[in-house]
Amino acid sequence: MLTDTHSHIYSGEYNGEVDEVIKRALEQGVTKIMLPNIDSSSIKMMLDLADSYTGICFPMIGIHPTSVKEDFKEELEVVEFWLSKRKFYAIGEVGIDLYWDKTFREEQEYVFSRQIQLAKQYDLPISIHVRESYEVVTDIIKKEYYPEMKGVFHCFSGTAEQADHVISMGFKIGIGGTVTFKNSGVDTVVQHVDLKNIILETDSPYLAPAPLRGKRNESANLTHIAHKVAQIKGITLEEVAETTTQTASQLFVLP
Repeated sequence: MLTDTHSHIYSGEYNGEVDEVIKRALEQGVTKIMLPNIDSSSIKMMLDLADSYTGICFPMIGIHPTSVKEDFKEELEVVEFWLSKRKFYAIGEVGIDLYWDKTFREEQEYVFSRQIQLAKQYDLPISIHVRESYEVVTDIIKKEYYPEMKGVFHCFSGTAEQADHVISMGFKIGIGGTVTFKNSGVDTVVQHVDLKNIILETDSPYLAPAPLRGKRNESANLTHIAHKVAQIKGITLEEVAETTTQTASQLFVLP
């Protein structure tokens, strides 16, 4: 059994196909799928899917950094409202993105800090988006740090040394389709890091693994990622599945 710890299969790109997408995932042994939120516009779609597939799909709540705009205070109020209304399994997808647009950098930093505080308040792990922002993200984590802090650096693309730093702060390393890309460097990180500190993800519909690169991704493709990790580690697929699923279950407190 495998757990996809980051998948946006509730998005419009799967309209009319989501039942088949989940069926294919289950056929490939992907029995649990974590659903990270984007912003207030995505919550209904995400929760509808989670409620339709209880025990398979598990929702997170948060504001993606690229959704942080002038209305960031209202967006935060929506997150706080939903946290008071129902169960979520993580605060996510949150973090800092300085690749696309730096216009709202200060607002991104404030929103990320506030969502770490909400993770502490509700005793939830944090799913962190880091793009061109490793130092900024880790500085904020240091400032907001508390002993029970935990989570994952989603779609990790840093160095082996940065991976060690992330793990020392209590976080796991999220490994997705980029591990199958030539010259991505992610294979070096996987080789270096203890398997117990790795969880697997697809980031669907993005980052489809080789040999499907460039196509719409989906949770069933997690098997390609697991196979690559097994190859790098020189272990069986079953060992990868068992260890990463156990780590994900413990991190997100999945039933």
